[in-house]
Amino acid sequence: MLQKYNPKNENIQVWVGDQLYHRNEAKVSVFDSSVQGGDTVWEGVRVYKEGLLHLDRHIDRMFESAKALAFDHVPTRDFIKNAIKQTLKANGQEENTLIRLTLSRGEKITSGMDPRLNQKGSCLIVLAEWKPLVYDNASGIKVVTSTQRRNGPQFLDSKIHHSNLLNNILAKIQANIAGVDAGIMLDERGFVAELNDTNLFMVKNGKLFTPFANACLHGITRGFVLELAEKNGIPSEERNLSLVDFYNADEVFATGTMGELTPVQEMDGRKIENKSGTNLREELSELMRKARVDHCEKL
Repeated sequence: MLQKYNPKNENIQVWVGDQLYHRNEAKVSVFDSSVQGGDTVWEGVRVYKEGLLHLDRHIDRMFESAKALAFDHVPTRDFIKNAIKQTLKANGQEENTLIRLTLSRGEKITSGMDPRLNQKGSCLIVLAEWKPLVYDNASGIKVVTSTQRRNGPQFLDSKIHHSNLLNNILAKIQANIAGVDAGIMLDERGFVAELNDTNLFMVKNGKLFTPFANACLHGITRGFVLELAEKNGIPSEERNLSLVDFYNADEVFATGTMGELTPVQEMDGRKIENKSGTNLREELSELMRKARVDHCEKL
């Protein structure tokens, strides 16, 4: 496994609802929507020494997801930031931390699918763990194509950052069985959407490409990379990309809060051969590092 248990997390405090609990006491009701149907939205926020990267963008996306799912009594931005601040302070976390910020539809009066059964308002969970970057960005990762397709907007719009991740988990299971790090998920037409946990980019002849955000998550890091490319004169394009496009790319890399920019070294047994000698991933990683201070928020 890429992620291991970190003993530093043994006694962390977790925010649930409106207060902090020791991790062993941090629980939700069996009637909570997270248990009843995975009826939650979530964000992953990384804490650097400069602060929390793109915190407002993550909260904005959480609010938009909650609105799309018609959540009631959503906590305010100030409440969420205060909960995060108290959690980090209680744990002494100032960097090397990944926050799993979850908002459930809340507790039901009885089990069932109908949101009208949720009469106690939304439930906020702030889980902040000591967690370095998940991937080894020096050696990179290997991936295989999954038979599990990524949902398009006609099934379940990927712009809703929800916690019902079974299709992604099935793709990850296939990757585990194949002995690689992640599964490539295609859209319903057979174009590459993303990996089971991160967005994908490729470079060909000095130009940056990424799939349309139709079936893939409109990732915060993905958007940041496109912004930095435009600002620094790196040509980029969103388009439909097939597996063959990726097999023959000069560079392929994944983007996400968990791992930043991670090189993909092999796809379906095909090695990514950099025939043009570009180094855009490293260039963008350095641009990201330098720009981070202007996009982090201290609480």
